[in-house]
Amino acid sequence: MNDVASSGSAGAMTLVLQTVLLPLALADGPSRLILRGGTAVPMSPPAPYIEHVYLPTLFEMGVQARLTHRLWGFYPQGGGELDVEIAGRAALRPLNLTERGAPERVDGAACVAKLPSHIPQRMSDRARALLAQAGLPRVSIEPQHVISPGTGAGLFLTVQYAQSRAGFSALGRRGLPSEEVAELACRELLDHHRSGAAVDPHLGDQLVLPFVLAQGTSRATVSRVTQHLLTNVWVAAHFDLPMARVAGDEGRPGILTVGA
Repeated sequence: MNDVASSGSAGAMTLVLQTVLLPLALADGPSRLILRGGTAVPMSPPAPYIEHVYLPTLFEMGVQARLTHRLWGFYPQGGGELDVEIAGRAALRPLNLTERGAPERVDGAACVAKLPSHIPQRMSDRARALLAQAGLPRVSIEPQHVISPGTGAGLFLTVQYAQSRAGFSALGRRGLPSEEVAELACRELLDHHRSGAAVDPHLGDQLVLPFVLAQGTSRATVSRVTQHLLTNVWVAAHFDLPMARVAGDEGRPGILTVGA
């Protein structure tokens, strides 16, 4: 069993986790990671996204991992903690995410640390109203106070479809009203929903590596082709890996295909 820990900062621990997760999932035995730092910081997937979107998608490919979000780490103080257990000995299966099916529910949390209770309540109320108005079913968004060394706020949403899931979030900052935080996250969710694609823009680039490591052909429709997705496909082409390609223009819906 391997224990890996950082000294604690606002650095994105989810990016560290994504760097080592697949090698450890393929390793000949289980691993445990204890990561300390930022768990909800700008320009990186927050811990709820990893827990409710990324890991469940990899589970369908054969990766068995469990994440426990023990402490929240908001920017700039960080100091959060993730405890991750990875089974090892995974045999990655291909995945077909070209159809998502009907929306089944939206779950979410409006989280704050060391801030007044009206802030998460306002984020939650505004998000529920926007998503209900758009016709999404079974919207449940809970206001929560979370444990963190520093102050922070954010809204974290997961939409579950019959055959796929997608995640969206927005972080609070000084001078940004709670309602606008909710509107930012909901706008991204609704843009994805209207596209008809199975995979959100963030998951698209995160699937390139597991797809090229799987045995067989994998496909995913993405609601927006991003520069990150195109870059990851470009990098994969420089290794002795199955061919990855993207059909579609940057900024618009597309299809990621890996294999034949």
